[in-house]
Amino acid sequence: MLRSRSARRRLHVLLCYAAALSIVAFAMFPVLWALLTSLKPEADIVTATIQYIPDRVTFENYVAIWTRSNFPTLIANSAVVTLITVVICVVIGTLASYAVARYRFRGRRELMLFYLVVRMFPAVMIIVPLFILMRNVGLLDSRLGLALAYTTFLLPVFIWMMKGFFDAVPSELEEAARIDGASRIGAMLRIVLPLVLGGLVATAVFVAIGAWNEFLFALMLTTSTGSRTWPVGLQLMVGEFQLPWGALSAGGIISIVPVVVLFAIVQRAMVRGLTAGAVKG
Repeated sequence: MLRSRSARRRLHVLLCYAAALSIVAFAMFPVLWALLTSLKPEADIVTATIQYIPDRVTFENYVAIWTRSNFPTLIANSAVVTLITVVICVVIGTLASYAVARYRFRGRRELMLFYLVVRMFPAVMIIVPLFILMRNVGLLDSRLGLALAYTTFLLPVFIWMMKGFFDAVPSELEEAARIDGASRIGAMLRIVLPLVLGGLVATAVFVAIGAWNEFLFALMLTTSTGSRTWPVGLQLMVGEFQLPWGALSAGGIISIVPVVVLFAIVQRAMVRGLTAGAVKG
């Protein structure tokens, strides 16, 4: 009886691992295919038979997209716009989510519901009024204007996510700090913020990825190379009679590298933040 239970348990574990590996393989296959395509010569990409492994590995696609196009400028624009968006969301969103979590005011529940409903509507609905607004204030075709446009749909998500982290922190900790003479903002910065640092980093990364990969707003609100981002640059490389698969794949792989590096850094930052919060609690 015990052996049968142990065998069923091992079979259950193996099935779980097999399902997890299948999902990971399904999710990673497009990235792997793009990587292999970026390492193929242009003549070996479009062939009569599918060639999974390149016969000759070449980096000419990476050299071409980096030296013969404006891709470095596009990457720099994306980095600047993403940084501005994250800074705005972190500063405003942290204060707003803390206020919603700690204060009880009329319309508080309706406000949070509104933040959630905003994400249900397609972003294309606000492009035209946003375009007119940006043009009237002189922010059209600028990196600052693009960052502000990203904030319109990423800030509500930041506030909604951070409110949950602030709700998990007992308010008695702030009350004890205020009894010792700390102000409301001082108690938040010294007591509450270190405890939610892991959640703050995770939410900021979520916002950064959303801003880094955004395409529709960047396409409609930018017209020059000085403010275009990398998704728009890759789309404009597609011509009526030309489709450079190798260069497009190389550009996609290059754009993934910053996200991978960010996750590698943030993983340690999240662990440090959670550990520091546990010690201070």
